[in-house]
Amino acid sequence: MRGKQTVRGMFQSMAVICAAAGVIYLFVPHDDTADPIKPVDYRVELVTAQRAAPYPVAAPEGLGADWRPTSVSYDRQEGDAWHLGFLTPEREYVAVEQSTDSPVRYVVRVTHDARDTGRTQQVAGRAWQRWEGPKYDALVLREEGVTTVVTGTASFERLGQMAAALKAEQG
Repeated sequence: MRGKQTVRGMFQSMAVICAAAGVIYLFVPHDDTADPIKPVDYRVELVTAQRAAPYPVAAPEGLGADWRPTSVSYDRQEGDAWHLGFLTPEREYVAVEQSTDSPVRYVVRVTHDARDTGRTQQVAGRAWQRWEGPKYDALVLREEGVTTVVTGTASFERLGQMAAALKAEQG
């Protein structure tokens, strides 16, 4: 008799828990059609980085609204590293990375082990080095005191489009 009461109690407890979960599910708003990627507003971080960085900080101008910014950061302690991530219209990832850190070490780190191909790509009248890797490809521009990397899963055409849209300012 005692074993039947334990089993019956377990089923009653499960029924109460399932009913509570059902009520919570009904009253918590959820939209399965909503895009889970929320664009970020990077203007404040951009102004802050432009004031703090010892180099002109680059950000794109004139990209279409279908390019969505997804991440932004500036880290003075890590070689004045500026990061700005985007999703392309095809939902590929593209990031702008800048730093005063050692160029080769920095590029390898932000591209997740890409290597210099020895080729260049002309973008807005400047020769950018092409790097290819297992995860990200990149366009790299080395200037005095700063390395700029446009990297991601997107095609070199899209990376070039981002590189062409970059405008660098110092605060």
